[in-house]
Amino acid sequence: MGRWTARLAELGIELPEVAAPAGAYAPAVRSGAHVYTAGQVPFVGGELELTGKVGAEVDPEDAKRCARTCALNALAAVHGLIGLDSVVRVVKVVGFVASAEGFTGQPGVLNGASELLGEVFGDAGVHARSAVGVAELPMGVPVEVELIVEVG
Repeated sequence: MGRWTARLAELGIELPEVAAPAGAYAPAVRSGAHVYTAGQVPFVGGELELTGKVGAEVDPEDAKRCARTCALNALAAVHGLIGLDSVVRVVKVVGFVASAEGFTGQPGVLNGASELLGEVFGDAGVHARSAVGVAELPMGVPVEVELIVEVG
């Protein structure tokens, strides 16, 4: 067991199965020293965790939990492609939040993903990030997250 998979076990976190693509794309692609994941939504056991807009049907704390789930799904995509223990560092997180009119707490929602990456990778999990509010996301989900990681 490598460094990151051991850390997941220590935290009691199991990576989910890689979600099957909902279109003509790959869950993750390697280019040089980086892996880029497709946008991951909050699937748990093949079912959507929540749907709706944050600030209306979805509470920001519930959306934060969904962002964590999205990040786990993104890590699963990385693991499925190259093995999680090949990760050198998390470079960038991009998150989209389906936002009700007037909702401006997108960064707090995306902290669910960022905090998970910090728990797992420590200093190597500190990353650049964009937290973007959008009108709609696929399947009505409240959050979508993608990662860029450097690999060795």
